[in-house]
Amino acid sequence: MTSYVPSITIPSQVFAQPAASILLPIALGTGIGFAVRPVDTERTYLALKQPPYRPPPYVFGPAWTVLYGLMGYSAYRAWTTGMASFNPETRELTKQGATLYTIQLALNLLWMPLFFGLKRPIAATVDIVALTGLTGYLTYIWGQVDVVAGWALVPYMGWLSFATYLTVGVGYLNDWNLADKERERPPGRKSTTKYVDEGSEKKAL
Repeated sequence: MTSYVPSITIPSQVFAQPAASILLPIALGTGIGFAVRPVDTERTYLALKQPPYRPPPYVFGPAWTVLYGLMGYSAYRAWTTGMASFNPETRELTKQGATLYTIQLALNLLWMPLFFGLKRPIAATVDIVALTGLTGYLTYIWGQVDVVAGWALVPYMGWLSFATYLTVGVGYLNDWNLADKERERPPGRKSTTKYVDEGSEKKAL
């Protein structure tokens, strides 16, 4: 059972306001995405050996915007419904969920710097496995507080499961080493980078 820890939990004023609750994860996720540099992220993504069913890069931005919005809406629904309850157990579950929500958001924001920034797929895998498990527990807790809040996290849980598959698959197929997957193209080429997998595939042919 997770305890409510105010010192590491997003302030209740954020959860109580729908706009703030929804926009906070969207803004933080967007900020992290730009901090890691989208162009470099896309180049790395396209250079890596991928498991089946990998989505194209342009899918991730819109998908995460929707998921972050649903995440924030779930937090708003759970907090306003739970804290208005006269049942002390419901109020306690609501506050416990708020701490879990904050931790899972931190783990969520950490994944991209680990995977694309530091190129550490093992650490990123540990992060996303912990994130998925924590979010599953949060969905269970907040689902007891408010059914809508619980269901609002279901698409997020589905995407995290898929993202875990991609993370593990990419790590395995690339020997858990993402550090050397791009190199400069020879002068005269239009693009500024060449992916090492392209070169190895040509040699194999």
